[in-house]
Amino acid sequence: MTHASFLNRRSLMTLMASALVAPMAAASPAPRILATTGMIADAARRLTGLEVTALMGPGMDPHGYRQTRSDIAAMARADLVLWHGLYLEAQMEDFLTELARNRPVVAVADALPKQMLRAHDIYPDRYDPHVWMDPTLWADVVDIIAATLGKTFPALADKAQTEAAVMRADITGLQTYAQQVLASVPAERRLLVTAHDAFGYFGRAYGFEVQGIQGLSTESEAGLARVTELVDLLVDRKIPAVFVETSVSDRSIRALIEGAAAQGHEVRIGGALYSDAMGPDGTYEGTWLGMIDHNVTTIARALGGAAPERGRMDQLAQVAG
Repeated sequence: MTHASFLNRRSLMTLMASALVAPMAAASPAPRILATTGMIADAARRLTGLEVTALMGPGMDPHGYRQTRSDIAAMARADLVLWHGLYLEAQMEDFLTELARNRPVVAVADALPKQMLRAHDIYPDRYDPHVWMDPTLWADVVDIIAATLGKTFPALADKAQTEAAVMRADITGLQTYAQQVLASVPAERRLLVTAHDAFGYFGRAYGFEVQGIQGLSTESEAGLARVTELVDLLVDRKIPAVFVETSVSDRSIRALIEGAAAQGHEVRIGGALYSDAMGPDGTYEGTWLGMIDHNVTTIARALGGAAPERGRMDQLAQVAG
């Protein structure tokens, strides 16, 4: 069983049991909703207008995240736990499956039709979990979250459905912007190189070739052969920029830059992209809309396209490009 290194199965079950039977706090006026990722929490907040706890904050990598003792207590006491699924929270799956025996626990992305997903290139029964990178797919996840909220808390059903319609309109507006500015990138420069393979759905949606140094999970290792292969690709295609990710070390990206320089081709860091986590809490980039706006704007400007410096809504805190 995979779990935090300091917990064995017995201690984990003991913590769960103690949390479940502990005296409950005074009746709360609102249900306690907890989400594993910031993207899911952001959607649940908008759909309900309630406070929603996110386990993984800005800069956290969900692929290797392990639940802490305080996480276990918080999840065991929540009225609803929303997690992503598709093997994103790989280190937490055993715990979440066990918790589902006692609490409403829903993997929202697991409900997407498999024909809409990108298959894993090694494991045939697994899929790319990074569906939030494609606005049309994320709109479907928002609908799944809204339906889950309505089923779990009938008093919130109407509000969740109303807000889901508003969110779909916002997502459509962002999708239109993304299509326009990304189409302005010259065709020969539509190569997106990042630290790990988190942008496959982005590439499929907008016609970009995507190359990650690591695989779908940041737990995989990037070998020298892979770095050499990407350096040659950057040089041959004369790509001007590569991208770091806020939740992944930039060491491998800098190796690409150094390798290209050794062959006489200058490659710069085009910006920091939000891949597995959103921006700082309380900022525009700390919302799903702001996260994608930032990524789209940064990529377009760095690769030679035309996009406004501060994004679609003129709200980006850091000027892109």
